[in-house]
Amino acid sequence: MDRSSADAFVYAKASGMLAKSFVGPRAASLFAVNSLHELWSLVFQTEVPVIPEMLLAEKIEQEAEAAFLNDYISLLNNYSRPQSLLVNLLRFYDYDNLKDIGASLCTANLTGEIPELPHLAKIGRYSMLNYEAWPDLKLITSGSTVEWYNDVPDFSKQQELDTKLDLQHIRELWDSALHLKGGARQPVLDLLQEEIVMYNIVWALRLRVYYHMDAEEIYPSLVTVKPLENLREIKKDPLAGPAVKILSLPTDSYAEWSTWKYASLLNPNEEGVVWNVDPRWIQQAAKVAIQKKALRQFHRYPFTPHVLFCWFKIKQYELDCIRTAAEGLRLEVSKEQAKDFAGIVS
Repeated sequence: MDRSSADAFVYAKASGMLAKSFVGPRAASLFAVNSLHELWSLVFQTEVPVIPEMLLAEKIEQEAEAAFLNDYISLLNNYSRPQSLLVNLLRFYDYDNLKDIGASLCTANLTGEIPELPHLAKIGRYSMLNYEAWPDLKLITSGSTVEWYNDVPDFSKQQELDTKLDLQHIRELWDSALHLKGGARQPVLDLLQEEIVMYNIVWALRLRVYYHMDAEEIYPSLVTVKPLENLREIKKDPLAGPAVKILSLPTDSYAEWSTWKYASLLNPNEEGVVWNVDPRWIQQAAKVAIQKKALRQFHRYPFTPHVLFCWFKIKQYELDCIRTAAEGLRLEVSKEQAKDFAGIVS
């Protein structure tokens, strides 16, 4: 199938998949069920597996993830040479798997026990890692863009290496988006830039609020379009600059934050109640905003890479909603609380 034919087929197929997805108004139905058994039947429309209730939530999350990845791969397979951006989107799961592999091997080193292979998100032939080499970390990453990750991390270094993996993956996404051609290039860059900016903002706030790090300690961990060390350049960087600006705002003054460009993402301020900026609230609100923007743009640039880029973001959010619904039922959280956390408005 030539590229133009593949573009047309993928657009039609992806549109059909979205019509059946739990996105937009249909997302609320995930939070209307009363049990994990009902949630399974709603999402998969198959017989509920005979396993203990306490394991069913995890099974729902794993099956939903596998279905999402399989659908995306089936769309990607229509191209003989998929755009690198579309492959790099999928490799988010390689990076996530590698973090879990590192954590499992690190734990085994601490306890002296045999390392347990963690659950892996499978992306088939698009993977850059050799999972068959488990538990040899050096062989797992050999020949990939993360072959530098070849020693089991000490517990004290694990977070640092996880952050380095995040930075590398995001920069690879940005670089591959820059190499797109045609009319879809700019809308992809705009949506991706917004997502990376929010990643930087949330990460900076987490480091500041939870770890009490000062601005100078936070700057080096922000994603920039290219490696930068000069603070003046970081402030001007289109990806990191907005995060630098908020580091000077007091975390307990809603008035100071109310004029912020992204004030609509802030946790609510109730009169008479002490307010502090909440990174988790902002992170979830940003996910909802990105998903809504992707939904609006999905049909705007048909027959371009923007279709699959938007589809991936929309379906990732759907997966988050399924996970939230499953965890809410497992922990016996009220339907309204779970729905609010997911950003679903009835």
